[in-house]
Amino acid sequence: MKIGILRVGEIPTDVLSRLTENLNISFPEARCQLISDVLALPSQAFNNTRGQYRSDIILDLIKDYSHKTKAFSHVLGVVDVDIYVPGLNFVFGEAECPGKAALISLWRLRPEFYGKPPNFEVFIERATKEAVHELGHTLGLGHCANPFCVMYFSNSIFETDRKKSLFCNKCYSKILSLFNLAGKS
Repeated sequence: MKIGILRVGEIPTDVLSRLTENLNISFPEARCQLISDVLALPSQAFNNTRGQYRSDIILDLIKDYSHKTKAFSHVLGVVDVDIYVPGLNFVFGEAECPGKAALISLWRLRPEFYGKPPNFEVFIERATKEAVHELGHTLGLGHCANPFCVMYFSNSIFETDRKKSLFCNKCYSKILSLFNLAGKS
């Protein structure tokens, strides 16, 4: 499995480099790398009333990109804008389940969004958790009932902070079977 990390809009390189490093640790069976292409945020995704971007429209852009490039089995788009899906106030990310394309937003992952002092390590840890979560969906994993599993649905930043950046045993077993690695580790 080869995972490409794709900028959608302006994203600091140090953030993407650390995220890529962390994903290589979280997915040792895969190879993650930063894609040099940068996609523009689609203007039609912006909702003036809400001041947010519709994640499904951005995800469609990433899907199109992922189907055009044959270099990656999965593409994770990263944005630094506030995103939502109709029916929810916001989302940290969205993905095809299963599929090739996933999306995370950095916007609500920074401690300063919640009135706290900046903390790069906390920010990167949150981004890693959300990236692993969304990539888990692309592999066919649904939400997990274990509040410490990375596949647990985060309705708030507190739930993101509580969960680990790893799959629980049940979800990891599913991942191993997908990679046909059960009994080989």
